[in-house]
Amino acid sequence: MSPLLQACLNGGRAGSFHPAVPLTPEALARDAAAVAAAGAQALHGHPRDADGVESLADGAMAASLAAIRARAPGMPVGVSTGAWIAPGGRARHAAIAGWRTRPDYVSVNLIEEDAPDIIALVLERGIGVEAGLWSARDAERFVKLPDARRCLRVLIEINEQSAASGEAAALAIIAVLDRAAIRLPRLLHGLDATMWPMYRLALRLGLETRIGLEDGDRLPSGERAASNAALIAAARALPPD
Repeated sequence: MSPLLQACLNGGRAGSFHPAVPLTPEALARDAAAVAAAGAQALHGHPRDADGVESLADGAMAASLAAIRARAPGMPVGVSTGAWIAPGGRARHAAIAGWRTRPDYVSVNLIEEDAPDIIALVLERGIGVEAGLWSARDAERFVKLPDARRCLRVLIEINEQSAASGEAAALAIIAVLDRAAIRLPRLLHGLDATMWPMYRLALRLGLETRIGLEDGDRLPSGERAASNAALIAAARALPPD
């Protein structure tokens, strides 16, 4: 079986970035079904409130998860816990603790000061953790956490905008994980200019990966993709280098 391909449906993107960015529960659900049909095996999304603002509130979470699970039953669904998402900062701990409908997993950014507390909180609630590492420094912090090996996977999240610098950053993170004997599954992805270079690197290294409008709106050809499903289909069609 090929490594997991996750669809990242929206992130913090607005409709001004691409008209197909899903912002409502219904749009997220529609895209979930479409990317599943195109070959995605898991989902990552950022639920919005009624005003279209990213939110960790119980109501926003429940509405999006229920809609997605109705249209894509059995598909693992994850969300972000980024510190910028309302209610923001440490106030989001109470929001997460109050979720009545839980995602299958959440991503936690190790660059954020309260990441260890968020990880402990969601693990206590029986929710999986994707540990987001943006740099070797994040990786060094992560491997020292008592809960590191209890996480679901590591996200190697490349923000660099050249293929060479992105690959160097990814390999530096991997080296830290290897030295610490962290054997969790690793999902590597890029952003905008490095979305496809990091996808190809993930294929070469046999790592899990992700594609979607959160990370970019261009096909490997450079043309603008019509949708999340078009991006997933393009990823599935792209042979390893």
